[in-house]
Amino acid sequence: MKKLLLSFLLVPVLVFAAGAELHLDKAPDRSGDVAALQRGAKVFVNYCLNCHSASYMRYNRLHDIGLSDLQIKDNLLFTADKVGEPMRISMQRADSKQWFGVAPPDLTVIARARASEFGSGADWLYTYLRSFYRDDTRPTGWNNVVFANVGMPHILWELQGEQVMQVTGEKHTLNLAKSGKLKPEEYDALVADLVGYLKYMGEPVAGFRKNLGIAVLIALAGLLVVSYALKREFWKDIH
Repeated sequence: MKKLLLSFLLVPVLVFAAGAELHLDKAPDRSGDVAALQRGAKVFVNYCLNCHSASYMRYNRLHDIGLSDLQIKDNLLFTADKVGEPMRISMQRADSKQWFGVAPPDLTVIARARASEFGSGADWLYTYLRSFYRDDTRPTGWNNVVFANVGMPHILWELQGEQVMQVTGEKHTLNLAKSGKLKPEEYDALVADLVGYLKYMGEPVAGFRKNLGIAVLIALAGLLVVSYALKREFWKDIH
């Protein structure tokens, strides 16, 4: 993967050891929280869908997290005319490559893609979106601890505020130099909601699949009991 583009908030201080293996913060699990997924969808549409498409995700899949057609049309349908259309953007790929140096990737399966690289796509995204800092040597004025020299600007800096990198010996520390509109804990919650939605978008039927798997295992366990009872009944005269 070349460049990821996205962003959001950070805790007041994060410490990283230079040259050491990158530590990923554990992302809160939002998989069963419908309200959180709805908030994450709102953040995604309002901030991410300007540059990033999710062309393998249709708006009507938001029915699965409790949104009606009317709610989708009134609050989320900004880049399409019909609820059944994919989440595409109007920006042309050639233009975006010229402006940013690389075309912003489609985010439909970004959580799954990062999972294949780092073990947990949700943890990677959660840490990444909270690790932007000011860097005047970069064209955008921003850099990222998780994704060094990332081409994406920190589009949500007004919410998080501005972080700076402080180097003390072998430790690199992110400090919140200028507060944003949200408190650090509010920003973390916002990022968790967004990451939860990104994870959901990569596999909308994951919850149904897991529940179905549990139901199947329970049914098989019941069938095993019945089969064993039948076996004993058929062979009782022999044994």
